[in-house]
Amino acid sequence: MHTIKTFFGLTLIVAWLVCLHGCQPQQSKNTDEKPLPFYNKSDFTPEWIKKEEPKYQKIHTIAPFRFTNQDSESVTNETLKGKIYVANFFFTTCGSVCPRMTENLRMIQEAFDASDDVRLVSHTVMPWVDSLPRLRRFVKRKKIDTKMWHLVTGKKEEIYTLARQSYFAEEKPGFAKDADEFLHTEHVILVDKKGRIRGVYNGMVQLEVKRLVQDIKTLRNVG
Repeated sequence: MHTIKTFFGLTLIVAWLVCLHGCQPQQSKNTDEKPLPFYNKSDFTPEWIKKEEPKYQKIHTIAPFRFTNQDSESVTNETLKGKIYVANFFFTTCGSVCPRMTENLRMIQEAFDASDDVRLVSHTVMPWVDSLPRLRRFVKRKKIDTKMWHLVTGKKEEIYTLARQSYFAEEKPGFAKDADEFLHTEHVILVDKKGRIRGVYNGMVQLEVKRLVQDIKTLRNVG
């Protein structure tokens, strides 16, 4: 009887050791997250396109641009080449939407403060008002880190054309709008290292910007 009890006791110990080794939740060997979609049209229909597809070579990219930031430096496609960046549109005298959007976007500044591959680009939609001194005052007031965040100005028609035709910034397609029609949007656009749109978010909603932070992390890992 003692032998039988010993046998069953050893059996239970062996079974427990096997389960301890094999019954634990397994970490997935595939740590890649689902890649972010591409956005090729102004209706922001997401498209997951594989590199081997012919369509991959025709993915929409942001058109070439050249603007001036708060420190009188040129900001171009080349400035942002090889970097993930977030684009939005604002004006310094805005009393409601823009301040809240700027505060939300500071989450990106805080999340990627020490990163060399993440940038923010805020385009003024009132360049005739937002002079460089005014932009610098806005930077100081909002505690913006100019090492990673550009507030840019330039010719109105160039900013508006880029916003509407490259970033698809407005909720309704703006291709047919008069050039003098005021541009104002809550959209925040995520652009990858090759100048392609990978996400669109409501900059007024904190949860949306938190999702944007996570999408930047995903983009850094999977491209």
